Amino acid sequence: MKTIDLRSDTTTLPTDEMRQAIAGSELGDDVFQDDPTVNKLEDLAAQRMGKEAALLVPSGTMANLISILTHCGRGAEVILGNKAHSYKYEKGGISAYGSVHSTQIPNQDDGTMQLEDIRDAIRGIDDHFPVTKLICLENTHNVCGGAPLSVAYTKEVADLARAHNIKMHIDGARIFNAAVAEGVEAQELVEDADSISFCMSKGLAAPVGSVICGRKDFINRARGIRKGLGGGMRQAGIIAAAGIVALETMVDRLQEDHTNARILADGIASLPGVVLDPESIKTNIIYFDLDDDAIESADFLTVLAAKGIQFFDTDPRRFRMVTHNDISTEDVLYTIESFKSILTTDSAP
Repeated sequence: MKTIDLRSDTTTLPTDEMRQAIAGSELGDDVFQDDPTVNKLEDLAAQRMGKEAALLVPSGTMANLISILTHCGRGAEVILGNKAHSYKYEKGGISAYGSVHSTQIPNQDDGTMQLEDIRDAIRGIDDHFPVTKLICLENTHNVCGGAPLSVAYTKEVADLARAHNIKMHIDGARIFNAAVAEGVEAQELVEDADSISFCMSKGLAAPVGSVICGRKDFINRARGIRKGLGGGMRQAGIIAAAGIVALETMVDRLQEDHTNARILADGIASLPGVVLDPESIKTNIIYFDLDDDAIESADFLTVLAAKGIQFFDTDPRRFRMVTHNDISTEDVLYTIESFKSILTTDSAP
């Protein structure tokens, strides 16, 4: 039985072209900056983001950690959304490893933070306060249903940051999903950011790796922090080779994932017990709830797992599914029919 793995787009497997590129990659020592394949990837990533330089790192979590530590330094403050991945799901690394203080303000349903909330959170100069050095955005916003942030909103936040001599970092783990959804190039979404990180191992389907992009002096400092965190890699061209293929071949096809997510959302939204507005699905992430009088969450997941369908709950009665390169439209239609078999009144357990 085929497994339909909707847990995350991190479960994607590398394409045949990526595997061939890995096998044939030209290698060197990236800590000495002489791995030609890594250098090619970093140049390509910087070009795609419209930045001066780039740095390959092992993971998105490390990319955010390095970026925040490079901008802030010990004892400084970063402003984050209260639903930001870097706040909720990264082990508190910015405080544990960098002694960076964070202030969280509410994320709206569309992933934004209200400008007045950001403005109010910026500290004045006072011996009692940490110095606000950084504002972080997340695009697309995971917990807010994969919502993409617009070019206009990003520019407004950047203008506010600059007015207070504050830097702006974008956690762009799924920035290419945002670009496809907004109908723009990724470079336009990050033009006003001081730094941007993106993941190669989610929708782009590479096996591992993230990239940080920014000014040359920023990347030079970030490189030193990467080394201190244990992120310096030697013959990392085997990672970069797949990343190059990902950037060159996998971006445009992300629309297929968005289309499949909407088909899935439309197919389950009207089923008994499902709480979901299909219009809220803009990219490849679907969050939905089950009414309290519907099947128990654990039973629901168990029955679907027996049918080969995997995803998980994020809160009591709340679930997440993510479409990606390894999920076909046929898989989506099968999932819808499996939901129907469980949730329709005459066949529910």
